[in-house]
Amino acid sequence: MSRPAAPPSPPPPAALVAFSGAAELWWLRLLRPGFRHCFVVVNDGRHWVLLDPLAPFTDVAVLEVDAAFDLAGWLRARGMAVVPARPRRGLTRPAPWAPFTCVEAVKRVLGLHAPLVVTPWQLYRHLVRERLPA
Repeated sequence: MSRPAAPPSPPPPAALVAFSGAAELWWLRLLRPGFRHCFVVVNDGRHWVLLDPLAPFTDVAVLEVDAAFDLAGWLRARGMAVVPARPRRGLTRPAPWAPFTCVEAVKRVLGLHAPLVVTPWQLYRHLVRERLPA
């Protein structure tokens, strides 16, 4: 009698990192235009889950759209730069200490340990370079 095969494990969740030029705080205007804020949306296979770290609070929401919805296209149509990313799981080393910013919050969701990445523009460049084939 053979044992039934275990169901395949689901693929790791996909994520989108979105970059915006909106700057409600005066000092954010010192950052590169178009890259003054970032947030992450994670696809768990059924839903898109938003994590938007703002200055007064962090917005967390399950978006009322199907997981197959072209969220990247929707965000781009609203003037945002969007980079697909794959969250890293199974890390055992703690992330380096850093002040809590939108960039740091997104890096923690992604499992990205890049201490020199501190601005949205640096995060964008890091994620784009990471996606390029070697």
